[in-house]
Amino acid sequence: MDQPSAAEPDPQGSGDGAGGDADGAAIRTHALTKRYRGGQLAVDGLDLTVPVGSVFGFLGPNGSGKTTTIRMLMGLIEPTSGSARVLGRPMPRAARAVLPHVGALIEGPALYGFLSGRDNLVRYDAADPTADPRTRNTRVAAALDRVGLAAAAGKKAKAYSLGMKQRLGLAAALLQPRRLLVLDEPTNGLDPQGMREIRSLVRELASDGTTVFLSSHLLDEIEQVCTHAAVMAQGRLITQGPVTDLAAGARGRLVVTTPDTADAARVLKERGLPDVVVADDQVSCDPPDDELSDINAALVKAGVRVRGFALERASLEDAFVALTGEGFDVAG
Repeated sequence: MDQPSAAEPDPQGSGDGAGGDADGAAIRTHALTKRYRGGQLAVDGLDLTVPVGSVFGFLGPNGSGKTTTIRMLMGLIEPTSGSARVLGRPMPRAARAVLPHVGALIEGPALYGFLSGRDNLVRYDAADPTADPRTRNTRVAAALDRVGLAAAAGKKAKAYSLGMKQRLGLAAALLQPRRLLVLDEPTNGLDPQGMREIRSLVRELASDGTTVFLSSHLLDEIEQVCTHAAVMAQGRLITQGPVTDLAAGARGRLVVTTPDTADAARVLKERGLPDVVVADDQVSCDPPDDELSDINAALVKAGVRVRGFALERASLEDAFVALTGEGFDVAG
């Protein structure tokens, strides 16, 4: 996580470098492509739009091209073709103007193991030419407190757990106010409590006006915290938009709660309903084209004791499976 150089004007850039482009996008790519030596196509013609002020989930299995995309957005690697604009400026050409407004945690934090957590942040802050040295200690203390590391600030980084290192990397990204925060798998290595705390922090940052671009392979994480999302698979963009719209594009499941699961499953299959699954005291299937009341009546007529009968809302997992035909890591 190299610190950005001092901001310079970008005479060829359009956009103010403060919020986004003329259409309100904090990040916009057009046909962004990265092909490595040997012919491996990591990112293939990506057209991505991240609205200003959103918490944007960049979703896909490991190896789907997410980290490569982020590295191109941050100017760490050059695209093979296509273009990317961040905060209204072209990247990587305008990196010196853009990066002071961006906090990033990519592929885990780069830390000095022999230094304490606090001294690592002091180093990062000192490398930022825009940071006022007179208020450095205050900034460092506030960043440590914000990610829950105040009590471990004096401990050497090499003794930190993976989750603590993730928190310290996030603290480094938060030393200065940021208009855009780019996080690559920010909850990697965290226990459930730590994951909840990071989600809460992301929501807090978004409420303060920061656009958060969050890469993850966890559907559950994206659904809980993000307002918008994009789905990647094998280097290509499958879909993007508001999370609620993505989930609404998939059909939910009919769930019948009954002690007579075998009989209920038989009735549903006889009526031609697909993907009948029995789990504990519930039988579920894809929603029918028939009237739900007709299905319920058939169950009762067959002697099934129906104690619950509901059409569950589709989840982001349902949408992903419908779009790609693949399973997914829901909660890690």
